Amino acid sequence: MTVDEELGSLESQLRRLKIEYEIFFSNPQKKPPSDLEWKVLAMLRKFSDGAHMSFPQRFRYNGIAQRYAIYSDLWRKKGRIREEGYRRPQDALLAVQGVRPEERESEHKVYGLSHTAPSETVPLVVDCADPGAEREKVERLFMALSDAKKKTGENVSGSLDSFTSFVQKKTDQLRKQHGCSKVEYSVEVIEGKVKLTAKAKA
Repeated sequence: MTVDEELGSLESQLRRLKIEYEIFFSNPQKKPPSDLEWKVLAMLRKFSDGAHMSFPQRFRYNGIAQRYAIYSDLWRKKGRIREEGYRRPQDALLAVQGVRPEERESEHKVYGLSHTAPSETVPLVVDCADPGAEREKVERLFMALSDAKKKTGENVSGSLDSFTSFVQKKTDQLRKQHGCSKVEYSVEVIEGKVKLTAKAKA
């Protein structure tokens, strides 16, 4: 089975797991789908280091892992409420409707992926001297930018190739303008807006 096929299988298993948990929480006699969740976790662990995956495959994997983290956090909260009973009105609302808007961002960590709220995002900083020869750095920058935009609800547009071309031109421009050897790029979220900045670096 190829990596793409395995990722497709992982997505299918996660969809099935979500349905199984919905059935579990609506039926007091049901047992949690622990076996299926174990299979999903095993597949997530298998690909967690990103080895032998292309950039699009890693991007796809990160999206699946983030969805699982959000679901898992919701299931944990609903499981606690199911055990302890509805002590607050909002607990009953959670059990019926799912995660509330202010709780949509998961606090659960999955295999090194951070799911902090956008306002708490730690800036990603990358130094580039020759983006064409530093493909991995540009990929990390592009992924960080795309992830940040998804979290803030901004439109994610453009391909990795077009972004690489942009970074190459910007790097050449700043190196020529300032006579520097490198250009420092950073991705951060400020007041709910994603910012990509570039500055000359000696």
